[in-house]
Amino acid sequence: MPDFPRIMIAGTHSGAGKTTIATAAMAMLHASGMRVQPYKVGPDYIDPGFHHVATGRISRNLDTFFLGEDGIKEVFTRSAVGADISVIEGVMGLYDGIGSSDEGSSARVAQILECPVILVMDARSMARSAAAVVWGYANLPGGVPLAGVIINRVGSARHLAILTEAIETKTGIPVLGGILRENDLHMPERHLGLVPSLENRELQEAMHLLGQRVARGINMEKLVNLARSAPALAARQRIFAVEAGVPVQLGIVKDSAFNFYYQDGLDLLEAMGAELVYSSALEDQSLPDGLDGLYIGGGFPEMFIEQLSANTPYIGDLRHRVANGMPVYAECGGLMYLCDGITDFSGRRLSGAGILPAHCKMEKKRVALGYVKAKALRDNLLVKEGTEIRGHEFHYSTVTEQGLTPAFMLRKPGESVGRSDGHARGNVLATYLHVHFAGLPIAARGFLNCCALYSRTRKRVEI
Repeated sequence: MPDFPRIMIAGTHSGAGKTTIATAAMAMLHASGMRVQPYKVGPDYIDPGFHHVATGRISRNLDTFFLGEDGIKEVFTRSAVGADISVIEGVMGLYDGIGSSDEGSSARVAQILECPVILVMDARSMARSAAAVVWGYANLPGGVPLAGVIINRVGSARHLAILTEAIETKTGIPVLGGILRENDLHMPERHLGLVPSLENRELQEAMHLLGQRVARGINMEKLVNLARSAPALAARQRIFAVEAGVPVQLGIVKDSAFNFYYQDGLDLLEAMGAELVYSSALEDQSLPDGLDGLYIGGGFPEMFIEQLSANTPYIGDLRHRVANGMPVYAECGGLMYLCDGITDFSGRRLSGAGILPAHCKMEKKRVALGYVKAKALRDNLLVKEGTEIRGHEFHYSTVTEQGLTPAFMLRKPGESVGRSDGHARGNVLATYLHVHFAGLPIAARGFLNCCALYSRTRKRVEI
């Protein structure tokens, strides 16, 4: 079985500093000349963008709700090939999952991948009690062993020495180092459209600085050695053991406004026969020629609505293609863009693509967050009526249903009462639901089958 040196950097709780420290560690390892493969536990899109900047490699999501145990192993082993080390950033607290279960938790992923876990803890206003916290995380019944601890927001060198002695003496778990509070690391802005880009030199410089600061506070040699202590790991190919269907050209809208895509989902679409062709709703004057379908992912269109609204040639081409039957699947931000208009956070109303008979309004508070199960209310581009699929929601907007045909009935895990979502009519499917095609091959195949049908129809018309 192949060796995959790997480490998970998890936190005691959200806000402990795991994202900053994990990303900074990736940047430092990359700067040292190592090929670093990044991962994020859970469905998040934003942190993987920073991982990409820090390492130059596309970050992958490890999500048990979407992928299951075998899927986690397959996604990990496919992408870890060729890397010198894999660094996995956890989600929330180490043991936090869906409700009271461990599904979706960092600990569950660590168990599946037999991955050494480094715990990041916030040591503000703590001394010897830190040992009790670490001992509890290390000895939770059914939990995972800890390979090391990184102490964040330490008050002084003496404070770090006290914490280190207490933790190592009382728990036997090594402390890999600490970050002084006065040198507290901060990630760049992580919301509202300020999405990482490899072309953003300012962001690259910020990542380089983060890596340097981590190198001063953490023993990276110990971290690498722990990663290399992980046992060999093998996985049988299942998700990607597919035969390519009818070749189709699938458009992907990807730019600063729309960039929320799961890379393994895109990989599966390619394995099934799709040629992915990218365009920008912000910069391009039209969609690429010859498309058999279009996928508009999520993102932050509300932050770019003036530019999106002003690009009337692109919108005109999109509307023309929709009117001529081209399948269009739009997730969250994509749904917002297809509306008649969007009212932004300041109350300004600007026009959208005008494909959906609905208006989108940004709210002051988050409207939805979390995993959901979705039952198709009618046949759509992905699945047949009655099919239940899994997805994730995260949005600050609401849509006024002026004439929508609801696509799904959504329920959070454990809920008995659902709520309708999205729009499914003819060749358009728009929904707030984010799906992971690698965890839902039936939907990937269904979408490409619709694209192939359109391709055949279009070619007959052209003849």
